[in-house]
Amino acid sequence: MATRRPRPGVAVRGSTTGRPLMAALDLLGRRWALRILWELRAEPLGARELRSRCDQMSSSVLYERLSELNDAGLVARDESGAYQLTGLGDELRSALRPLDSWARRWSDAQQEPEGQAGSADHGT
Repeated sequence: MATRRPRPGVAVRGSTTGRPLMAALDLLGRRWALRILWELRAEPLGARELRSRCDQMSSSVLYERLSELNDAGLVARDESGAYQLTGLGDELRSALRPLDSWARRWSDAQQEPEGQAGSADHGT
């Protein structure tokens, strides 16, 4: 059974209205999607090289994700057939930088001894 591809304005996981943010999170939350985008950040890659860099994920999952990312306008093939980020895909990479910064702070906070993490009073 084929999974529906997330699109804004159409019901997706977590949103019956398909709010754009929820549709994007549905797409990006799919297994291997962010890893594929990460591997394409610096240069176009062919499918074999991309699969190799993604810990030998199954080729069926690779092609399913590439198709979804292509349909979403984040990935395209260049003249040699290699996959690359589109302008929109590159914008997403930039948009994720603040989330990456937050995730690093969150990770550091998780390493603090019990009782020190989140020691600031946040109104509780």
